[in-house]
Amino acid sequence: MALISILFLSAAAQAVQFNEAKNRSLFSDIKAHNIGDLITVLIVEDAKASNAAKTSTSKDHKVEAGGGPGTGPFDFIPLWGMSGENKNDFTGEGQIQKSGSIRAKMTVKVIGLNDNGDLVIEGNRIIDVNADKETLFLSGVVRQRDVSPTNSVFSFQIGDAQVSFKGKGQSHDASRPGILARFFNWIF
Repeated sequence: MALISILFLSAAAQAVQFNEAKNRSLFSDIKAHNIGDLITVLIVEDAKASNAAKTSTSKDHKVEAGGGPGTGPFDFIPLWGMSGENKNDFTGEGQIQKSGSIRAKMTVKVIGLNDNGDLVIEGNRIIDVNADKETLFLSGVVRQRDVSPTNSVFSFQIGDAQVSFKGKGQSHDASRPGILARFFNWIF
């Protein structure tokens, strides 16, 4: 009985080794396709946005009316008279410009497979230098055909991509205004 279980375990181990060897063939690309596999992402993100608006309105309104001298004993009082003027001007301008750029390389893990074979990926990279901590987070969905033979993909090929780059530490705190300045900016 023990000999049968040893043979069975040996056959199972050989099947696993065969599957791994098949995936590592000299003639095929080593590309991620299973949960737990790793993919290198080349993050190349350049975002620029601008918006400009200009409004100018002008309105002039003038009303005049006249009349003649009074009649009879009240001829010194004019019969009627009216005058009015209204002017309204408005000019407004607004402009918004924003740009951002991230260039990085990181390796993420396949955490799921969609029904169509697309890879759900997620990963983060934390860099801690002299009490400054930079955190890069990335998640999204990658088509298997977009993964290059070097097992890498560009960030613009990731669907539902979320890329976040946050910093904490002394240099980050030094670049922020103080608490009183932030309070007064919030009020005004």
